[in-house]
Amino acid sequence: MDIDKIKKGIKSKHYFTHHAIEKMAERMISEIEIVESVRDGEIIEEYPEDKYGPTCLIYGATKKNRVLHVLVSYSIPLWIITAYEPKDAEWINYKIRRRK
Repeated sequence: MDIDKIKKGIKSKHYFTHHAIEKMAERMISEIEIVESVRDGEIIEEYPEDKYGPTCLIYGATKKNRVLHVLVSYSIPLWIITAYEPKDAEWINYKIRRRK
C-alpha cells in the first residue's frame, strides 16, 4: 500500500464507514484530527486480505500531538474504517504491536 496515494486521497475525498462514525463519536475524534494524523502519518501494519479489501493501519499525530491509529481501506474511494488512540500497554512507541 502506498502512503503517498493515501495522503493524496485524504486531501481530496474520503469517506467514513458507519462503524468509523460511531467510534469517532464515542472516542471524541474529529474528522479534522483524522485528516491531520493521516496526512503526516506512516503505515505501521498492512492487511491485504482484510474483509474491507486491502487495508492498512496508519500511525499519526494531530496538530495538537494527539496520537491516533487510523484503519484505512484504499480502494477507490478512500474509506476510513475506524480510528482510536493506541494504548501504551499494547504498543511500543505506538508503532510496534507488543507480543502477548
